[in-house]
Amino acid sequence: MQKTILITGSTDGIGLETATMLVSEGHTVLLHGRNASKLQAVQKALSSQAGGGLVESYEADLSQRAAVEALAKAVAEKHSKLDVLINNAGIYTPGSTTPGGLDVRFAVNTIAPYVLTKRLLPLLGSTGRVVNLSSAAQAPVDLKALAGLVKLSDGAAYAQSKLAITTWSRALALSLNGNGPMIVAVNPGSMLGSKMVKEAFGVAGGDIRIGAEILVRAALSEEFANASGKYFDNDAGLFAPPHADALNPEKGAEVVRAIEAILAR
Repeated sequence: MQKTILITGSTDGIGLETATMLVSEGHTVLLHGRNASKLQAVQKALSSQAGGGLVESYEADLSQRAAVEALAKAVAEKHSKLDVLINNAGIYTPGSTTPGGLDVRFAVNTIAPYVLTKRLLPLLGSTGRVVNLSSAAQAPVDLKALAGLVKLSDGAAYAQSKLAITTWSRALALSLNGNGPMIVAVNPGSMLGSKMVKEAFGVAGGDIRIGAEILVRAALSEEFANASGKYFDNDAGLFAPPHADALNPEKGAEVVRAIEAILAR
């Protein structure tokens, strides 16, 4: 059965490989990127696949709240149903801030996927799936840093932003109590050869297909049908506990409140 799937950050790396796999299986894939020409080139290339599914493209800078809202609105205007949302887009460097004063890692890795997920819940319904990209790098979230009041190193900001998305994934899944989509956090694999890894660490990295294959499984397989609120560690190849903070209901509530406070500014 063909699905309609939105993948953020799908013009290169794991996101592009995931999109390529899904299009080849006949699914309708909604590409997202922040570079218009690159986005158009990827859409053209994937649309030319023999027997492939439909391909659409949406441009948005996920570090900008208005752009995230516009992306959600654009998808909702064209589609009455969305089967899967894969929040893949992520950034490690540089350590810049948004016009609103947020560290760009928290803005893109944590807050943008939260907003996109919340806005698209009506399209996802109770049968949809949300796959959030986490990481093996997870560190306790400094709520002041999340709010842009404390500056962190690149590594600390990235690790905290990834624990934050893992934390709110579980918190939101539990709050929906089965009345919404399956929401799972996935570490696609450490040091895979994405653009982010190459730029951040100066290494070629591993085969990105490793990451893409687990995202496809999370999006479509029966294995993930009842995975809401869970964390899948692809380094270990199984569902496993994330950092303990993500399992703490009080800390989960604190992270969600902090994000909502930022959105209320």
